[in-house]
Amino acid sequence: MQTDIFSKCVKFNTAHEIMAAGLYPYFHQTESSQGPEVIVDGKSRVVCCSNNYLGLASNTRVKEASRKAIEKYGTSCTGSRFLNGTIDLHKKVEQRFASFVGKESAVLFTTGHHANLGAISTLVGKNDLVFTDKLDHASIIDGCHLAMGEMIRYRHNDMDDLKRLLERHPDSGKLIVIDGVFSMEGDICNLPEIVKLARTFGARIMVDEAHSLGVLGETGRGTGEHFDLQHEVDVVMATASKSLASIGGFIASREEVIHYVKHLSRSLIFTASLPPANVAAIDAALEIIECDKTLRKRLWYNTQKMKDGFQSLGFNTGASVTPIIPITVGGDMKAFQMWRMLFDEGVFCSPVVSPAVPEGHAIIRTSYMASHTDEHLDFVLDKFEKVGKHLGIIPGGTRRQRTTTEFRKARFAFSKEQMASATKNWLKNLWPLNGR
Repeated sequence: MQTDIFSKCVKFNTAHEIMAAGLYPYFHQTESSQGPEVIVDGKSRVVCCSNNYLGLASNTRVKEASRKAIEKYGTSCTGSRFLNGTIDLHKKVEQRFASFVGKESAVLFTTGHHANLGAISTLVGKNDLVFTDKLDHASIIDGCHLAMGEMIRYRHNDMDDLKRLLERHPDSGKLIVIDGVFSMEGDICNLPEIVKLARTFGARIMVDEAHSLGVLGETGRGTGEHFDLQHEVDVVMATASKSLASIGGFIASREEVIHYVKHLSRSLIFTASLPPANVAAIDAALEIIECDKTLRKRLWYNTQKMKDGFQSLGFNTGASVTPIIPITVGGDMKAFQMWRMLFDEGVFCSPVVSPAVPEGHAIIRTSYMASHTDEHLDFVLDKFEKVGKHLGIIPGGTRRQRTTTEFRKARFAFSKEQMASATKNWLKNLWPLNGR
């Protein structure tokens, strides 16, 4: 019987096997700013896996705002928001965000993950229920696990299933928590139907706008604005690490709700506050989004170009209607192979394998930015066509010409079946199995 708690660490060999085969896609170090091209492993590569949707992470005004904040406030607030870690910049950006999403008040957490943990675990009490889409982000699921109430999950965007589950609990307090845009699939929640069901069954609605803020809606306010239902959303959550070019997470709602969360949320009270440079970057990014409509226009031009391009080549892009465009590949090993071949060809993207997606439906997750040029996008399409045909994912057969860097066959110490099992065991603690 093993009694050493580290024994599991010694036995964990899956990642080492993938590394030895040259297919390891994680923790690659970039050596430049987060633009449409980055230096990775000493080579410039076109990025199509970033969440920097509006390209503001390297914007001159955003960077200058951060520099000025450091000069005035230093590099850290050295404490939590609850004690000594709140500066006037925090209050300013909270007020700006609340106004932007049409709510009375907002509170800024240190990360988006903390925001979901803090809001859900605080609002959902012992006798309450929280309803989540089975494809909701891991931070939502983590928040539900921390809450004292019961989590109930419904099939992805299946409103009949949600209705069936709501009908079972007429007398309980209920919160429906959904992603506005689903981060792997790129589709949008069915907010109009969710609002109808919430009205019927007395539930509150919380929308995670992580991938929709700055992207959806006439002015970039997110899913609520996209459907003209912003006033029906009770709680808005948004990260600052995507369109807002920084890090952090907002919760916005009625004044009394935010007051309650601020005084009872453990992930706010027991975490050091967001540093001044990051807060100033958020403030500058919000101002740009409010004033500059051209960025979102360019983002949607790029999105449509890539979706049309991939589909014309024969790739399956699923149900995506946003700048997140997944490319269905098939088996997990093929996804790792495709990632490596694209990487060698100068494209930096992300493989997503089971159980984060259903087994046999591994994807290459791509996402696009306003700062991508037509030249960048044409380059990506050319390389996807080349690699996709080489691997037999799209019509055209195996190309005779070799890839830029000749692809090495993966050689493992165990079989593909063992590899698949080991990979699933490795990743299942990171992503819920989603009832698949």
